[in-house]
Amino acid sequence: MHRIMLTVSYDGTSYNGWALQKSTHNTIEEMLNRAIAGLTGETVEVIGASRTDSGVHAYGNIAVFDTASTIPGDRFSFCLNHILPKDIRVVASAEVAPDFHPRHCNTEKTYEYRILNTKMPVPTKRFYTYHFSMPLDEQLMQEAAQYLVGEHDFTSFCNVESTALSHVRTIKDIEVFRHGDEVIIRVTGNGFLYNMVRIIAGTLIMVGRGKNKPIDVKEMLEKTDRKAAGPTAPPEGLFLIKYEFLDGVPYVNAEE
Repeated sequence: MHRIMLTVSYDGTSYNGWALQKSTHNTIEEMLNRAIAGLTGETVEVIGASRTDSGVHAYGNIAVFDTASTIPGDRFSFCLNHILPKDIRVVASAEVAPDFHPRHCNTEKTYEYRILNTKMPVPTKRFYTYHFSMPLDEQLMQEAAQYLVGEHDFTSFCNVESTALSHVRTIKDIEVFRHGDEVIIRVTGNGFLYNMVRIIAGTLIMVGRGKNKPIDVKEMLEKTDRKAAGPTAPPEGLFLIKYEFLDGVPYVNAEE
């Protein structure tokens, strides 16, 4: 058997998230499983690195699966893209060590949350930004965000339905900046809780519009109570930008 790693980009607008669900087949994982089955004739279940929610997008999510196929690892991307829907693309593929598991590695993930900060919505951006019509002070948002950098208990910034055993996570860096008519929140960390980035975004928006002061974010964090932080921002503004393996990837062929 061979273990194949896929780097997957997708527009999450039309899907019910990444993970398999009993109530629907309309997930990114299901589409990948079906495409691989159509290509190899095998029944497979991919293992995803990040299980993004409904409506969330990705430039570089990671998945692995096992196959007896003799198709070279680096050819799976080409072959699968002829089968997958056009809003899902495998941007790279490679064979990796059989024991490689993307969720059991030393990793960093980078997300962006994109806010369209204009008086009127822009129809062509409605699925890829959260429209917020009131003025935002991105400098105050940046100041507030720095209280979240480092290792903390992020219970206040986690959905109450989270099943994580620990809410301690490390945020390496947060940037808030304006790019054209968008305010972008870019967050890099070693792991994220359920809805964590969207709650961070919703909280920073409250600071940006003057409803909270930057120092309030420190107090929200210390309370370890979901009710202390701001609202959960909508999913359409969220993008998984990249997934990095800090200790490298054990490719089977050295040239990969």
